[in-house]
Amino acid sequence: MAAARVLVSGAGIAGTTLAFWLAAKGFEPVVVERAPALRPGGYKIDVRGAALPVVERMGVMAAVREARTDMQEAFIVDAKGRTAAAMDADAFGGRVHGDAEIHRGALAGLIHGLTADTVEYRFGDSIATLEQDEDGVDVVFESGRSERFDLVAGADGLHSRTRRAAFGPEDDSIVDLGYGVASCTVPNTLGLDRCEMTYVGTGRTALVYNTAGSSDATALFLWAAAGLGDERRDREGKVRVLRDAYAGEGWKVPELLDAAGDAEDLYLDPLAQVRIDRWSQGRVVLLGDAAHAASAASGQGTSLALVGAYVLAGELGRGGGHARAFAAYEERMRPFAETNQALALRNVKSMVMRSDAQVRLGIGFLKLASRLPGKDRLMAPVVKAVHRAATAIELPDYEA
Repeated sequence: MAAARVLVSGAGIAGTTLAFWLAAKGFEPVVVERAPALRPGGYKIDVRGAALPVVERMGVMAAVREARTDMQEAFIVDAKGRTAAAMDADAFGGRVHGDAEIHRGALAGLIHGLTADTVEYRFGDSIATLEQDEDGVDVVFESGRSERFDLVAGADGLHSRTRRAAFGPEDDSIVDLGYGVASCTVPNTLGLDRCEMTYVGTGRTALVYNTAGSSDATALFLWAAAGLGDERRDREGKVRVLRDAYAGEGWKVPELLDAAGDAEDLYLDPLAQVRIDRWSQGRVVLLGDAAHAASAASGQGTSLALVGAYVLAGELGRGGGHARAFAAYEERMRPFAETNQALALRNVKSMVMRSDAQVRLGIGFLKLASRLPGKDRLMAPVVKAVHRAATAIELPDYEA
């Protein structure tokens, strides 16, 4: 296995991390990415719990902390823009024990930089078909190129092409949680400085934030949605879906919708999880969101990707064949992934209030939590639940 060629589909956090660890263990990873270049920007994400030692062992922890978002405060506002609650940004985000918050694009760039000169990256291409036998996998790419690999790892996200090619239709693996999520870059018209403002309406939440070193802001929309149809697949459809979902909403939401309509990086999708019985089929294996997306509501997608890539490469490096390695990887990772999927299901209920009464009670609690002495203790159960999920795995030392 030491000389095996491994095709890694996807140059996100999971794919680039896997490439790093595979190369370190003597494998020959080739990373193919549908986008024309590494994806910049993106929402702010957390590196938490078990993911922290993975980043340490990769040698980029200092750089991650240097690129931190440095968020200072979080505010909850009402329809007239009045502050209903305020608290420390780390407490609001459930960050403890050295957790690091960074932009997704910044982290992806750091990890890619570790292997940019030693691993082959093919941008602007993707897997079209897979056909495997006992000795390898024949891959046909969208570009028309054909090639044979020893193994294929699908790290290509929620709508994984690798999963569809090797495991079957997408509808058999994706569970829609009943919410829509959208994000984009917007002008910082509120003059925010390393803080975020959240507006909670009935069945729909909107927030905007600014991070260290950025002149712009980022808007996030999360709303109750029975299902998002095919209209979300093109830009005009995304804008229409978003405007319909937030029609008549207060605060700065109309301005944010106008900015979203002009944004070049508008992302919109159902809030969903991936749940499948097996993460491998023969010589093809899945990791990250492609295997076990927990959704943005978990706050754990990046950490799951980092840990999963480390474990998969570590098990392959132990030898004994890919079948043994894939089984050991899934046995160790599945309980961790399922714990964080369950966390997301609990979190989203407090992120989107489905009735006027829930909105009043939720804001009332946050108002109390932000003004009483010992307010950090009131948030302790939330922080504890996040930390428990983030550390729900015993991380092996594959170098020992």
